[in-house]
Amino acid sequence: MRDVTDLYREFGDDRLPPGQRETSKFPVLSKSGTPSWDPETWEFTVTGAVEEPLSFSWEEFRDLPSETQRQDFHCVTGWSKLDCEFTGVPFPEIAERAGVREDAVHVLFSALDDYTTDLPLEQCTREEVLFVRAFDGEPLPREHGGPLRVVTPHRYAYKGAKWVDGVEFLTEPELGYWERRGYSETANPWREERYS
Repeated sequence: MRDVTDLYREFGDDRLPPGQRETSKFPVLSKSGTPSWDPETWEFTVTGAVEEPLSFSWEEFRDLPSETQRQDFHCVTGWSKLDCEFTGVPFPEIAERAGVREDAVHVLFSALDDYTTDLPLEQCTREEVLFVRAFDGEPLPREHGGPLRVVTPHRYAYKGAKWVDGVEFLTEPELGYWERRGYSETANPWREERYS
């Protein structure tokens, strides 16, 4: 397991960002209910400004190289869960397989519940950005985004789409669901960038 809980040093002096409180629980928050999914028909797509558009079945995605990381998880509503053990595929693995074009500058994540969220490409190509399929050694619970979610330990958690089913590489920014509703595009917890 790789421990990346010290990444806060890149952004601030304290592991717990300002305005956050630590919790041992893992609250469930989403824009709507938990969507249904069928492992036989589920598809993960990689599109946009790439040399090789990709499509993975659930079985194919599970076979991709993955790793387990210990990370901290910061929700924009003010709570943080420390020392989470997430297992998944690092974002750079997907980017490398797709061959991201030089004109790509932004990434839009999409999900089964029609949720979207966006990040600049350079904020995604970190090894800590994972497509997570397991939490604490067990399959990721449905209410937490299973079968697959994104985690972004250097950003507030709304940047990590639950029930993720696609990534689009963009040549210019496009706002996601909460970003269009006034949430911060940058979402840096150590600067308390909660809202635009």
